[in-house]
Amino acid sequence: MPASAHIIALDVLDVRFPTSEQLDGSDAMNPEPDYSAAYVVLRTDAGDGHEGHALAFTTGRGNDIQANAIAALAPFVVGRPVADICDDLGGFARSLIHDPQLRWLGPEKGVIHMATGAVVNAAWDLAAKRAEKPVWRLLGEMSPEQLVDQVDFRWLSDALTPADALEILRRAEPGRQERIDLLLERGYPAYTTSPGWLGYSDEKLTRLAREAVADGFAQIKLKVGATLEDDIRRMRTAREAVGDGVRIAVDANQRWDVQPAIDWMRRLAPYDPYWIEEPTSPDDILGHAAVRSALRPIKVATGEHVANRVMFKQLLQAGAVDIVQIDSARVGGINENIAILLLAAKFGVPVCPHAGGVGLCEMVQHLSMFDFVAVSGTMTDRVIEYVDHLHEHFVDPVRIVDGRYVAPTAPGLSAQMHPDSLKRYAYPDGPVWADRV
Repeated sequence: MPASAHIIALDVLDVRFPTSEQLDGSDAMNPEPDYSAAYVVLRTDAGDGHEGHALAFTTGRGNDIQANAIAALAPFVVGRPVADICDDLGGFARSLIHDPQLRWLGPEKGVIHMATGAVVNAAWDLAAKRAEKPVWRLLGEMSPEQLVDQVDFRWLSDALTPADALEILRRAEPGRQERIDLLLERGYPAYTTSPGWLGYSDEKLTRLAREAVADGFAQIKLKVGATLEDDIRRMRTAREAVGDGVRIAVDANQRWDVQPAIDWMRRLAPYDPYWIEEPTSPDDILGHAAVRSALRPIKVATGEHVANRVMFKQLLQAGAVDIVQIDSARVGGINENIAILLLAAKFGVPVCPHAGGVGLCEMVQHLSMFDFVAVSGTMTDRVIEYVDHLHEHFVDPVRIVDGRYVAPTAPGLSAQMHPDSLKRYAYPDGPVWADRV
């Protein structure tokens, strides 16, 4: 690559899939979602064909707002030397997050922070392609010192210092290669939400739950929170379908206040729910702590809509969660997710990522695999969410064998979509939408 290579364009596309037509992805707060991607491409003049691809995930309306926020970051990226970005991804992420005028739009939350995450993730995709490694392996082969350099420790030092992070990473250094080999041989355990969308009939739930168990999944998840009577019936139906040896997690998608969450889950308790996900507002740290205290041994999981590392820090400090659920497209990108993985390791809380949206399975698998290789060093009580739709649109889609993610070997973040998919599902002018809008 020429030493003078620069980023010459930051392209953004509004890509939407009409998943609402089959109620794929339906839950108590999103009854008819159209899974969508505010899709970003970093283009260079390097001449090597490498581009950086990533996305921010939304559920339809508002995807244009997210795309516009990503486009607003172009002046901060276009014209920068490729080597400067790829050789200092921590510095690149901080340069976007710390811009004083952009910070006024957050700080470090909401649409602008997700936009930053999409651009940062695209830079990681570009860097990994240049290094000819999948992102999980690029991260997993960095030294502890290099990994610490990726993290913004501001506002974390009362819970996690650079010295703490170095200790965690150095403790996990022995056995890294053995864990890489194990990942390549056996993959990473998954659970599936595919049977449990709220809009599905009981018959479809039963069929898909049994198929999931036959496919090797040891955990499924149901959406809950519409009506209590329906949830009791659906939980009973699911338990009868899978038997007692399969975990059933439930997800309320922020539907309840604190006491209703407690009361509702006590009615579902006879069917042995493994965790309740997002029982209340993702901002309500003390509410999550109250739910957790009242519902033991049912676990409390959250993170899909948690805005930044500071809120994860407080959830852990308050003893409010049993399961940390990172999301590859919610916070400020891979660098911030490294911080969250380190926080979870410091507090001894397992990480089970959210991945129920277009491209999220593809991207977040890299973070869990990195966590196994270089941070926690374990897969115990750890699973990555899997949903079985829209993967055909990706150049390097996830692969599931016997209920486990197969470790990707292609360079990059696995986020690149096929050009034809980008064209056909472009909103509102793509052929798929032409007769619908």
